[in-house]
Amino acid sequence: MTVNYTVRTDVIDIRSDSPRQDDLFLVDSNVWYWTAYTRADLSDARPKTYQINDYPAYINKALSAKSILFRCGLSLAELAHLIEKTELEIFARTTGFDKKKKKEFRHNHSIQRSNVVAEVQTAWSQVKSMSQIIGLHIDDLVTGAALSRFAAQPLDGYDLFILEAILKAGVVKVITDDGDFVTVPGIQVFTANHPVIKTAQNQGKLMTR
Repeated sequence: MTVNYTVRTDVIDIRSDSPRQDDLFLVDSNVWYWTAYTRADLSDARPKTYQINDYPAYINKALSAKSILFRCGLSLAELAHLIEKTELEIFARTTGFDKKKKKEFRHNHSIQRSNVVAEVQTAWSQVKSMSQIIGLHIDDLVTGAALSRFAAQPLDGYDLFILEAILKAGVVKVITDDGDFVTVPGIQVFTANHPVIKTAQNQGKLMTR
């Protein structure tokens, strides 16, 4: 079923956009996953070709243009989860291990656990080398703002806090494949997600710089 996004922000197609030196980008967690983790295409739910090609290519173009990329600390949690999930799927496929037994994989297979840790450390090291951190202090004020946003915009929990962090820092350009972000007014979504781009075009929100 097609997702019925109501687009409230400008959308830019990264396949035809050229990053600029004065661009400040927040890079979403999935984009870091496809860019910094070399085994992402071995997951059971294989990334689409554009995801593992277009996003890393745009990140490289942004770095070459001397754009500033930002990461949120919460992305480490998402990245670690995605990498562990993928490593479990690879292990299950090659050994017949039941991939539903996540706790056993984590606690009973020390070599595999070491591999997961090494992959996460390597990926996060790459992320850090390419980006600057955006600080996030989660207190009652921030959680209250996130809860209000949750009632108004269809976002997941991680995205709520990431948005609070970037808006406070004045970073409004987000490189993401996640269509949920187009429901947030006041930001710009840089994406290669074709259904999102098509929807934005139909609603008059696709922008060319």
